[in-house]
Amino acid sequence: MAEEKKEQSQTEKTEEKKAENLETAENKEKKADTASPSEEEKKEKELTPEEKIAALEKENAELKDQLLRRAADFDNYRKRMLKEKQETYDYANASLLGDLLESLDNFDRTIAAAKDAKDAKTIADGIKMINESLVKMLEDKYGLKAYGKEGEDFDPNEHEAIGRVEDENAKKETLNQIYLKGYKLKDRVIRHAKVMVNVPKA
Repeated sequence: MAEEKKEQSQTEKTEEKKAENLETAENKEKKADTASPSEEEKKEKELTPEEKIAALEKENAELKDQLLRRAADFDNYRKRMLKEKQETYDYANASLLGDLLESLDNFDRTIAAAKDAKDAKTIADGIKMINESLVKMLEDKYGLKAYGKEGEDFDPNEHEAIGRVEDENAKKETLNQIYLKGYKLKDRVIRHAKVMVNVPKA
């Protein structure tokens, strides 16, 4: 019985010693971990002035290189935008001019045919057909419309009066004669009609 107690006591002592050793090891690791940053900081603090200057010069060179690269990228972007803008301006009317080529070709044929034509009416009819075809294309594809007819109300926003005629029967200003048709591109006036206006007699 005494021997069993003795063995139990020795076992407890062994376990306590193991626990103490384990705790000591853990404390050493913690101390080592906390010591590492301070050592690194110490090393950084120990940089010589020359080393600090070299580090700053390196950082400055890197920043300068980044700045130059960004400046070059921006300059290339600006040049590309200017080029695209100029091309858009230069070729903005390419579609319209392409559509007008057919009418130009028809005029050339009419002029060539007029050399041997004996009937003026035939030439006039040919020109009239070209005109109708051109007007229809401009109206349907581009929204260009002519306006201005005799008897319509005078509108200073759409008509330019080049003269006025007093009319006893006129109750308001109306178009007496159209000297030059006006044109609208969709809803915007791009050329005012030049007209003679009937006005009520004073």
